[in-house]
Amino acid sequence: MSGTVQRASAALASGTIVSRLLGFANVSVLAYVIGVQGSGPNAFALANQLPTYVYAIVAGGLLSAVLVPHIVKAATQADGGQAFVNRLVTLGVSAFLAATVLATLAAPFIVRLYALGSSDRALDGGGLELAIALAYWCLPQILFYAVYALVGEVLSARGIFGPSAWAPALNNVVMIGVLVLFGVVYGFRGHDDPATWTPERIALLAGGATLGVALQAVLLLFFWRRTGLRFRPDFRWRGAGLGAPARAAGWVFGMVLIIQLTNLVQTNVAGRADDSDASLAVLRIAWLIFMLSHSIVAISIATPYFTRMSAAVRDGDTPGLRADLSASLRAIGMLVAGTGTALAAAALPFAAFFAEDPEGARAIALVLLGFLVGLVPFSTLYVVQRAFYALGDTRTPFVLQIVQAALFIAGALALLAAPSAWIAAGIGLVTSLSVIAQAIVGAIILRRRLGGGGAGVVRRFGVFALATIPAAAAGVGILALFGGFAADGFATAGQVEGIVTTAIVGAGAILTFLGVLAVTRAPELRGVLSSVRRN
Repeated sequence: MSGTVQRASAALASGTIVSRLLGFANVSVLAYVIGVQGSGPNAFALANQLPTYVYAIVAGGLLSAVLVPHIVKAATQADGGQAFVNRLVTLGVSAFLAATVLATLAAPFIVRLYALGSSDRALDGGGLELAIALAYWCLPQILFYAVYALVGEVLSARGIFGPSAWAPALNNVVMIGVLVLFGVVYGFRGHDDPATWTPERIALLAGGATLGVALQAVLLLFFWRRTGLRFRPDFRWRGAGLGAPARAAGWVFGMVLIIQLTNLVQTNVAGRADDSDASLAVLRIAWLIFMLSHSIVAISIATPYFTRMSAAVRDGDTPGLRADLSASLRAIGMLVAGTGTALAAAALPFAAFFAEDPEGARAIALVLLGFLVGLVPFSTLYVVQRAFYALGDTRTPFVLQIVQAALFIAGALALLAAPSAWIAAGIGLVTSLSVIAQAIVGAIILRRRLGGGGAGVVRRFGVFALATIPAAAAGVGILALFGGFAADGFATAGQVEGIVTTAIVGAGAILTFLGVLAVTRAPELRGVLSSVRRN
């Protein structure tokens, strides 16, 4: 990796690590205060996820898929892209403000849409009504997510990557404070019954969640001056050069609708699980753990490379594009394979950190393992999609998303015939299998688009896969020594025991993985180590 990419990736990774650690603390405190199973926790999980669903439907993918290449291109204009950015941000904030108002007014309809299959199980006993009440407080997050994303993409296009990675840390700190206050005032645990949720409790918890997202967005505004731009609202959108992003956005919008269709199916299928089995809240925790490696490694490395690839396309430098694509894929593939193996080996004790008992830990661990099957393809797909976006091709990712959605929906619907206890874990596995197919097809199409290449990347991925075998064996062996497979073993005895075991098992798996790569003299390992020494 070049020095610029190394520094940008380091800034992103450090901020992401802190934000993710605080995110885990956030989820752990949330689990301790209101639990992870029952109508109350499931109602809050659904209501607090709705803003991200609606935000994505309106234009979530548009921001990362379309804006960076066009902002990079606009920088070559006489004013450095000043007018383009001002009009773009003004249009984005205006559109999202209207969407936020409409979504909040439509809270009952939106909640019922995502709870079609769960009103009689995961959200029984008044859980649906509670989710609607919570959603009124949570849905304003849509606007703040949009501001955060808009400003973050402008910063990224200008080579300023750190603030976007660090801002979520503030969100998590605020939410942890809100949860502690909620527990002190209303008690820790015992919030399973929706009937106990008074308007004051709803306002504190859901309103606090929205406050955290708002402050996350506000924090980025303090870094705007580093872009060299001076923002002034500009409503003169006609003839502002927004036509090209709008045309590209059409396919992205369609892709996001497909993604939300799969989310809708997933939420309703998961909601068919019995109240005592893993459902919405457990899926949320497992997904958060799954995203740990992807966020710290894949996003941190791919984000600065995306800006470079966009510049390469702008300058007609196809060899440069191929080189950056290969370098990012090999670095990400190696690191994600290693950390993913460590997470899989430590899934059970890691889950114990969020669960109330060993049985709850096993439920979370099973869902997590299902997701982790597709971790490397998921991160690979992330890079492949950004290569298409840099090329100005948003149609191909749309087609790929249809393939993934068709496979996922078919598999998810089949889970309706499965035992309740296996539904959530099945969703994790079905997600992975559909992403694997999507990533393979996407890589084949991209290879043809770039005129060949990729054989070296495939060979390196094979080496990484082989290195995960002894790493997984080492991790599982250490887990067994700590009683991970015993009903009353140390590994799942409590939160402290779980996190200690996780650290030891994870370290054993990672060191074994790196040791195998060192013996084989993997060039990617040498590159990463040299980057660490220079930073």
